[in-house]
Amino acid sequence: MRLNPFNPGSVNVRRGGGGRFPGGGGGKIGCGTLVIALIGAVVFGLDPMQTIGMVEGTQTAPPARQVSNESAAEICDDNSYSVESCNALGSLNETWQPLFQQAGISFSQPTLTFLGGGTENTGCGRASSAMGPFYCPADQGIYIDTAFYDQLSREMGARGDFARYYVMAHEYGHHVQNLTGLADQIRSAQSQQPQAANQLQVRMELQADCYAGVWAGRNRNLIEPGDLEEGLTAASAIGDDTLQRGAGRRVDPESFTHGSSEQRMRWLRVGLQTGDEDQCDTFADLRQ
Repeated sequence: MRLNPFNPGSVNVRRGGGGRFPGGGGGKIGCGTLVIALIGAVVFGLDPMQTIGMVEGTQTAPPARQVSNESAAEICDDNSYSVESCNALGSLNETWQPLFQQAGISFSQPTLTFLGGGTENTGCGRASSAMGPFYCPADQGIYIDTAFYDQLSREMGARGDFARYYVMAHEYGHHVQNLTGLADQIRSAQSQQPQAANQLQVRMELQADCYAGVWAGRNRNLIEPGDLEEGLTAASAIGDDTLQRGAGRRVDPESFTHGSSEQRMRWLRVGLQTGDEDQCDTFADLRQ
């Protein structure tokens, strides 16, 4: 995918080092069929349940962000993966912000934090690189150790730049969900119906996959041959059933938190083919 170079002044990035960020957001994006917003923490290559406890441990609003003397250009220029991530972040901001503006809803960009080993204080508690990429709604932050991309390629066979862009776009999808302001309602539903908690979480993750596809679909002119296959391979590699088989476990749909490989590929494809966020209503059948 031929993304344009990011504008250092248009992306919020930082290097991991224990800082925290204020929360924010609110409202509904105004796209008729959107029915979401819940904490989204996606784990690529690890047991999805590893991050649930961390995310559910969200406390009160974190203190203000620590200020770094490093510029966005310096932080993003660490390696080719970080440059790609910043290019993706810039493109995602440019794609989603106008949609919020058209709906008359306040928009705020997420902050991308590059983890580099050790642990990190986030608005959702302590995190580490071993947890894989994730989004924290409390501080509107995307967290990632770019070394994960080597794991994605080497251990899961998900190669190519579009596979990596998909990771970023999925986490950004959780940011879109967070800005709808419906997180408390969904969390309340999970609390009131604990038997449906996993099912609701799965729908959240599948919608983030669809939103990742919407971003790509709206930038169709930048897509290159093979990109779709790279994205679908990545989506398949991180399906709950595939991860459970890879870990030598019995496939248990009741324990799914992100969806099967087939589901993840299907919703990514919906977003890609339509470029329409209104088509990402993964909750439709629950309301029938």
